Amino acid sequence: MNCRPKLVIVVLCTILALSCKKSQPSMSELIPPTATVTPHVIELHGDTRTDDYYWLRDRESEAVLTYLREENDYYFNKTRHTEAFQETLFQEMKSRIKEDDTSVPYKRNGYWYMTRFATGKEYAIYTRHKDTLNGPEEILFDGNEMAEGFDFFDLRGISISPDNRMAAYGVDTLSRRQYNIRIKNLETGELFEDFLENTTGSAVWAADNKTLFYTRKDPETLRSNRVYKHVLGTDASADELVFEEEDETFNAYVYKSKSRKFIIIGSISTLTSEFRILPAENPGGSFTIFSPRQRGLEYSIYHYADHFYIVTNKDGARNFKVMRVSEDQTDATYWEDFIPHREDVLIEDIEIFKDYYVVSERDRGLTRLQVNRWDRTESYYLPFDNETYVAYSYVNLDFDTEELRYVYNAMTSPYSIIDVNMRTRASVILKQQEVMDPDFKEDNYRSERLWATSRDGIKIPISMVYHKDTPMDGTSPLLQYAYGSYGSTIDPFFSTTRLSLLDRGFIFAIAHVRGGEYLGRPWYEAGKLLQKKNSFTDFIDCSKYLIEEDYTSADHLYAMGGSAGGLLMGVIVNLEPQLYRGVVAAVPFVDVVTTMGDPSIPLTTGEYDEWGNPQDREYYDYMKSYSPYDNVRAQGYPNMLVTAGLHDSQVQYWEPAKWVAKLRALKTDQNQLFLHTNMEAGHGGASGRFNALKETAREYTFILDLEGKAL
Repeated sequence: MNCRPKLVIVVLCTILALSCKKSQPSMSELIPPTATVTPHVIELHGDTRTDDYYWLRDRESEAVLTYLREENDYYFNKTRHTEAFQETLFQEMKSRIKEDDTSVPYKRNGYWYMTRFATGKEYAIYTRHKDTLNGPEEILFDGNEMAEGFDFFDLRGISISPDNRMAAYGVDTLSRRQYNIRIKNLETGELFEDFLENTTGSAVWAADNKTLFYTRKDPETLRSNRVYKHVLGTDASADELVFEEEDETFNAYVYKSKSRKFIIIGSISTLTSEFRILPAENPGGSFTIFSPRQRGLEYSIYHYADHFYIVTNKDGARNFKVMRVSEDQTDATYWEDFIPHREDVLIEDIEIFKDYYVVSERDRGLTRLQVNRWDRTESYYLPFDNETYVAYSYVNLDFDTEELRYVYNAMTSPYSIIDVNMRTRASVILKQQEVMDPDFKEDNYRSERLWATSRDGIKIPISMVYHKDTPMDGTSPLLQYAYGSYGSTIDPFFSTTRLSLLDRGFIFAIAHVRGGEYLGRPWYEAGKLLQKKNSFTDFIDCSKYLIEEDYTSADHLYAMGGSAGGLLMGVIVNLEPQLYRGVVAAVPFVDVVTTMGDPSIPLTTGEYDEWGNPQDREYYDYMKSYSPYDNVRAQGYPNMLVTAGLHDSQVQYWEPAKWVAKLRALKTDQNQLFLHTNMEAGHGGASGRFNALKETAREYTFILDLEGKAL
């Protein structure tokens, strides 16, 4: 009997088995990391809280970094079976993007400006053409070349000097939103030696082409609190401090009016505004206060001819109104009504032109653009006929024009950039987003707006989109998204990446919970401070409504939110974990009491008007009652993916890290719990258009894998 073939087979099988074993993670790699318990006692108002994972706050500690890497390794090992699908999903999302894309050009001061992307490149290339678009292209900045050698790169605040010869710009290579400003000679391509550190990234030129105004940040809290004046060619150490915001609840910034007549310093908190103005032709002069701050008075200013126009909540105008005042007497005592307040319509912004002004409004959640002649002879709204759309004024830098440029898109329709002649009302689509998928057709998708009833009887709007073939019988998976803080509205916009969910049978729903401003300013006020819990219960009640109406079921319902929306995720999993199959909490703000009680943490003091100051016992007790970290308990939790950024300046990485550590110690289920920390990025995640897609693909893969669709 010839045994040689059997021997060969045995040897080959042994080699194959060993090679497979080597490629698989070990059992220790599949066991979730355990964070060391080191009790840290925090006392306030006679109340004692013990934080077992307070030690994770030390970003420089090797033990902390090791723990974060272990969590990353655990995530990668446990999801290794989805790696191929993640790559497939990334390539799918990437394939829908027009890689060699160019923005719609806009004209300013004799030049046409635009940005373009090159095939395969991550970052934008900024260009301009003199006089006409047919002139030679001048490359101002190539973000791809500038980003070489950096794991993270963000270019912002490009500001062209009045004589068109120079450009100031800010760069962040750490993702802490601390930008260094440089100045480039656009004629020679050389950089000036001027180097302005730790700024917001934006700078404003005075009319003399040599004076710049910019804002620096506090190096510890990252609060933008000081406005400086810099003279080209001088060392930054000699820069003159022209304004310092001493109230720790305010942030300062500087900009130029559209009329280019004034340099304006803004100083704002959540509830109060104050501005200072200086003629751009007089950079050596002193800023004068537009109108002194009054607690609760919010306003923004727009200059036209010899007047300022003011969008404000003065005199109890909760949804804001427009007032005006002479530029010679700007105090609030002289303000006069221009557009009256309406209880049911929120005024969000105005755009000023030579012969027209355009008012951006929100009526019953829908955005509207109202065109008006200054002489009051004509007023009309641009026509929109959808319930799940968004429209807003785009780049309108040209003052002496009849053309209004705006953006329109809906949940089923890619965005369009449109020019409308405000006199003739004729419009032209300058650019429509191209979905580079031959199978994409708008008619394949449906959208609608629903109204769920909250537990206190309030109607909560939900914007929804899905593929036309998706069954509405309770069997379909649904991803519910919300933010719900700071009066920030999540509009029903179109997304090419979202198609990867819709085409796999998912319904996508935005819950417009209280705390946003979808239904006006009162909607925001009903979801902040001592009414913050309305945001959380609204989201839960929307979930229950979607289940009751047979759009989905608890076995197929997923939730997602980031930052303050991550706080929302943290609360709902504590309150109603059984409602959700899976939850994605991106850079979540979950340790509310500790963060709000520590004024040294970036941005804390400016948040008091949003969440409350825990030094006040009433606010302390209230935020402690919902703070996700403080309310983790021994119970089952849904499958969860939590993300963090090591250099995050908005939500410090240790909040999600501590939260996951506590969840691991207390949860009673066997569901998945992952923490993924981007060790090179901050709050906004990875830089570059393709790297950002990889993060989206990771989050979607987590959900699709739970649904059995990561194939």
